[in-house]
Amino acid sequence: MTTPIRHPYLDHPGPLAFAHRGGAADGLENTLRQFRRAVGAGYRYLETDVHATRDGRLVAFHDATLDRVTDGHGRIADLPWEEVRHARVAAAEPLPLLEELLETFPETRWNVDVKAEPALLPFLDLVERTASWDRICLGSFSEARLARARRLAGPRLATSYGTRGVLGLRLRSWGLPASVSAGAVAAQVPESHAGVPVVDRRFVRAAHTRGLQVHVWTVNEPDRMHRLLDLGVDGIMTDHIDTLRKVMEERGVWV
Repeated sequence: MTTPIRHPYLDHPGPLAFAHRGGAADGLENTLRQFRRAVGAGYRYLETDVHATRDGRLVAFHDATLDRVTDGHGRIADLPWEEVRHARVAAAEPLPLLEELLETFPETRWNVDVKAEPALLPFLDLVERTASWDRICLGSFSEARLARARRLAGPRLATSYGTRGVLGLRLRSWGLPASVSAGAVAAQVPESHAGVPVVDRRFVRAAHTRGLQVHVWTVNEPDRMHRLLDLGVDGIMTDHIDTLRKVMEERGVWV
């Protein structure tokens, strides 16, 4: 068995409950108001995404453009923060900066998906400047971006696997030869992809054998939450924060 990478980010009794974008089911995803609601409900692990503005400010926002969920328009990467800051989610809530979230909720830990390469160095600079290494896990679909982040930051930075790492782990769980990169602390995965199951007992066992936690996104139905917890997953990301809390309370694992 691989010796687990015990990063302080993972220090928590029982399964981790992640508020995905703060709890996106309310239609106020990635807003200060929604993160405050999640923290008030007892969540200490929050998930968000970041994009860098044209002048290098890190905005907590999922999409590359403002158009889907705000009254603003255009690509965040092409706009200065002075313009982005006036956009409103659901015509009501401003977009927060990642730095603002770290300052506002000092007792929380953050799973951050760096959505584009230009955001990576400003992200690492922010984590260094705010001494937030123990509070952050970096996620990305890009294995190259994650590897670059690990090279630059070293073991201070917790990361998940990218797409290639997850594929390698899935193949290994079936007993097939595959390369699996080192340095991550978790496999953060969907329950299935394109109709192919990703998370089952073999996958969880393969991850745990390599010292990796398994965090599953995005799970909103109580029966799926129960099934995944029965399989032994280490964390669940949800849009429905009240539902996940209730399920974990029923099982006696809500902390």
